[in-house]
Amino acid sequence: MLTVSEALDRAQMLCDAAVKAGADAADALYYCNAATSVSMRLGALEDVERSEGQDISLRVFVGQRSASVSTADMDAGELAKLVERCVAMALEAPEDPYAGLAPEELLFKGPAPDFDLDDGSEADPKALREAALAVEEAARAVAGVTNSEGGSASHSRTRFALATSHGFAGGYGSSGHSLSASVIAGEGSNMQRDYGWHSAHYLADLESVADIGTRAGTRAVARLNPGKAPVGKVPVLLDPRVSGGMIGHLLGAIAGPAIARGTSFLLGKEEQALFDSGIIIRDDPHRQRGLRSRAFDGEGLPTAARDIVANGKITGWLLDTASAKQLGLAPTGHASRGGGASGVSASNLHLAAGNQSPAELMAGIRDGVYVTELIGQGVNMTTGDYSRGASGFLIKDGQIAGPIAEFTIAGNLIDMFAAIIPADDLEFRHGTNAPTLRIDGMTVASS
Repeated sequence: MLTVSEALDRAQMLCDAAVKAGADAADALYYCNAATSVSMRLGALEDVERSEGQDISLRVFVGQRSASVSTADMDAGELAKLVERCVAMALEAPEDPYAGLAPEELLFKGPAPDFDLDDGSEADPKALREAALAVEEAARAVAGVTNSEGGSASHSRTRFALATSHGFAGGYGSSGHSLSASVIAGEGSNMQRDYGWHSAHYLADLESVADIGTRAGTRAVARLNPGKAPVGKVPVLLDPRVSGGMIGHLLGAIAGPAIARGTSFLLGKEEQALFDSGIIIRDDPHRQRGLRSRAFDGEGLPTAARDIVANGKITGWLLDTASAKQLGLAPTGHASRGGGASGVSASNLHLAAGNQSPAELMAGIRDGVYVTELIGQGVNMTTGDYSRGASGFLIKDGQIAGPIAEFTIAGNLIDMFAAIIPADDLEFRHGTNAPTLRIDGMTVASS
């Protein structure tokens, strides 16, 4: 695998070649990944995978015209043809008044801080096999587990580099470790599946095989013999496994491209109190060992911690350069890059914890549902209408009263945001984290 410095050299070389070929401006993004994973099922080796891949994408600008191409072929001759093809495509593209690189005066000025994203480890197939076996054994040891879909362990290393023709060059590397188990409880028509999973940059930060496996088995057994959900408008509690989705829906609604197109249900609600005044949702790109930590965005602009919701209100849109130009605003350092034009993304996100335990949030609920799994994509980001399939547990007289399945929860995100009450059980386990959330007044229907 290339070093970060070598990855930067490759991106800069392609960017320079584009300018020599006639582009007025260009940027190039290089990404490579090497991953090893081992899967065990019922105590036997099921699969070993090793993948190594690299990709480079070039974006060029000729006046107000632009084009993007990408390839995994790093042959020098092929890259030269790629540059020529991209410039030729740009010459034929329609003009876009918002096309262009990020403002030079706003670019990140290095050196980049070290967010401790790489533990320097190399893949050890033997250790991965032992971990995959152990996590499955821990799950299968739970009374009531009758079958397994397997345990898996993986290791990865990545390199990312971005260079632009107007002076930016930055890159970083990271390591990744993950462990999971998926098992089945029950027999015949009364079978239920569930899982346990965790990932981290450092192996030392990974949850133990016993905890992950036991959680997978316990979750599967707890789902046996599901009943019917109550029908009507009832309080809903969202488990931390699914509560982060509320943040995801918010991000989609405040993304600059959606605002510029006029397709967000939050358009025109910038000054409205959408949440309770105590709700804080924070984007923290500089968290040590954060799964999405980064010093600069996909256009080379610096990132910074920001409360995207404070005092119950959104604090502004998340903007890349193009959407910022359309809206007459400044970019916010939230651009993301794939194989072509930039989009918008956030980094390490969390909804701040409240001051009540999940049990206290549940107390006083006569009939309600506790949701542990959501199914489907039934969210209209233009209107905010929300309808998702779900499974979880019945809440009866303030207590968990047994599993339920095959029901839907529905509402409108504006009403749902206003009703959110967070519990105190926030944990930083994923890229997006939220505690247990209570949302009153959602419509529950059982099939």
